[in-house]
Amino acid sequence: MHLDWKEVSNYLKILPKNFDYLLILQIIPLLIISSILIKEINPALFTKQMIYYTVGAMAFLIAVFIPWERILWWFAPLSYLLNLLLLLAVDVAGKSILGARRWLPIPGTGMTVQPSEFIKISVLLMLAYLIYRNPPPKEGYGFKDFLKLSVIIIIPFLLIAKEPDLGTAMVLLLTGYGVLFLVGVRWRVWFTVLLLTALAAPVLYNHLHDYQKKRISDFLGKPSYHVRQALIAIGSGGLEGKPKEEATQTQLKFLPISSSDFIFAYLGERFGFKGMLTVITLYILLIVHLLYLSRIYEQNYLIKTVAGGIAFLIFIYMGVNIAMIIGMAPVVGVPLPMFSHGGTSFIIFAVLFGILINLIAFRRYFQYNADAKITMMGKGELQQPSPNLPRPIRERRRRKEGTSPSEGL
Repeated sequence: MHLDWKEVSNYLKILPKNFDYLLILQIIPLLIISSILIKEINPALFTKQMIYYTVGAMAFLIAVFIPWERILWWFAPLSYLLNLLLLLAVDVAGKSILGARRWLPIPGTGMTVQPSEFIKISVLLMLAYLIYRNPPPKEGYGFKDFLKLSVIIIIPFLLIAKEPDLGTAMVLLLTGYGVLFLVGVRWRVWFTVLLLTALAAPVLYNHLHDYQKKRISDFLGKPSYHVRQALIAIGSGGLEGKPKEEATQTQLKFLPISSSDFIFAYLGERFGFKGMLTVITLYILLIVHLLYLSRIYEQNYLIKTVAGGIAFLIFIYMGVNIAMIIGMAPVVGVPLPMFSHGGTSFIIFAVLFGILINLIAFRRYFQYNADAKITMMGKGELQQPSPNLPRPIRERRRRKEGTSPSEGL
C-alpha cells in the first residue's frame, strides 16, 4: 500500500489548529492538587502516580492521532465484543480480592487488569457509532430503538454487577442512559422505564449481597466508620484547612483509603471548605465545557455522544464519591475522577479525551463513502470528493461516480 507522506503531513498539521487546549488547561489544576495531596499522604504512591500520569499522557497522544472516524465502523464493535469476553473471563480466571472477583492477572508480570474500567470506552464508542448510523428523529427515539441501544448498556452492566462491583456497574448504566437522554428519547419511554424500575426495586433489593444491604442500612441509619472519620476530617479542616502536620485524621491513619476513595476528605482536612469548593468548581467548569461541546456539535453525533458521555462519567463519579464521603449516599468503591490515586481510571479518561479532541479536530476531514464507512459530512454539503480527503478515498469516489479529477475538484 502506497503511503502518501504529503497526506500524512496534512493530517498532522490539522490537529494543532483545531486542538481544544481549554480542555487540557481545565484538567491540569486537578492533577496538581491531587499530586500534592498524594505526596503528603505517601511519597511512594506519588512516584507511582507520576508513572500513571506518564502512561496516561502517552495513551492520550496515541488516541488523539488515531483516525477514529475512519476506523470506528470496525473498532467499536470489535472492542466491545473483546471487552465482553474479558468480563466473562473474570468469572472463570479472575483474581479475587476482598471477596470481589474483578481483576484478570497478566501472565508473567504479577500485574492485574480490571476489564470493567475498559468497557466504558467500548460502550461509549459503540453508542456513538450506532447513534451516528441511526440518528434519532426530531421527537426522539421510540421504544424499538431505545431497546436496541439499551442492550449495549445492560449486558456489561449485568456482567460487572455479578463480580460484584455494583458501584462501577451503576456508573456505566447511568452514563449510558445519560447519553441517550442527551441525544433524545421520547418522554413516554422514560416514564415507562422509571415506572418499571420503581416496581422492580423491592425485588432488586432482595438480590443484593449482604454487605451491599449493610451499606444501604448504614446510609439510612448510623454512618459507617469510614463516613464518620471522613466527616471528622472535613469538619476539623474548617474554612481554611490546616497544615500537613496537624492533619491528624490522615497522618495518624484514622481516615481509611485516604489517597483513593476518600481523598476528598483529606482535601477538606488539608485545605478546608475553600479547597473543596475550588475542586468542585473545577469539575463543574469541565462538565459545562463538555456539555457545551456536545451542544455546539449537536449535528455530529460522534462528538455529541463522546463529549456527553465523558461529562456524565465525570459528573456521576464526582457526585457519588463526594456524596458517600459526606454521608449522603451509600459507601461504594467509586474514585474521584482524575484526582484519586490510581492508574486505570486516569488512563481511561486520558484515552477518552484523546478520542474527543481527535473527533473535534478532524470533524470535516472525512466524508461518508462506502470505503471509509464513517464520515463527518454535515447536512447540505455537496456529495463531491473534498480536496481535504485522503487521495486514495478521492480516487475511489471518482471511479465509483465516473468523474474525472477536474470534475471531482
